[in-house]
Amino acid sequence: MFRIFLLVLIPYALVLSVLLWRRAPARRDGKTAARESGNPLRVLVIGATGGSGRQLVQQALTLGHQVTAFVRDPARLQIEHANLRVAKGDVLDYTSVESAMRGQNAVLSALGHRRFFYPNRIQSDGMRNILRAMKACDVPRLVCETALGIGSGVGRLGLPHTFFILPLILPFYMWDKLRQEDLITASDRDWVIVRPGVLTNGAARGSYRHGPEVGSYLWPVRISRADVADFMLKQLVDDSYLGAAPRLGW
Repeated sequence: MFRIFLLVLIPYALVLSVLLWRRAPARRDGKTAARESGNPLRVLVIGATGGSGRQLVQQALTLGHQVTAFVRDPARLQIEHANLRVAKGDVLDYTSVESAMRGQNAVLSALGHRRFFYPNRIQSDGMRNILRAMKACDVPRLVCETALGIGSGVGRLGLPHTFFILPLILPFYMWDKLRQEDLITASDRDWVIVRPGVLTNGAARGSYRHGPEVGSYLWPVRISRADVADFMLKQLVDDSYLGAAPRLGW
């Protein structure tokens, strides 16, 4: 029975990997020059009550930015700060997204969910609303967390994820992440897609690898949410990866 299971699973995992592959996006020049390192920005954080989103909010506040946390349930955020505004809304509701978007300089998206086991478009439909609101409100920059293991990073989460976790637990989730990325790359915003490895709740190390060579076909690549947030915040003022999808890991 186990042999039959493997004979079905392995071809299925390989086909899924092919479907999740995309050519690496090319870097491009930005259209705005108003961002200078050290100057506070008005930043909208999508998915602010998640693990990565909470790190983005806390670290952005530490850096002196004016932060708007976009959340469905404000009580879950449990962060108070003079420079923090909490906007209640749903990423699938365009009106609430546009209301939170007004007056922002940039968007940090850590949009995610736990509805793994059935098809849905939460991430892609949510991103469609985000991009529409960014254009309507003339917000130029988007930094979006997705995942290693899709696009040009297919297979780079290591064998256990490629042949077991992704095909058995996360196929719908990752497929929608890929749709989300396709919307971003087709947009006219200044965007950076960040593809971290397996996320942990560990402390920030402050030292991590980033770029097109990060990832392993054999072993899982890990990184803390705190370090992911650090890298994403740096992309607000750094154009090195503009129009690109760097991978991230320890």
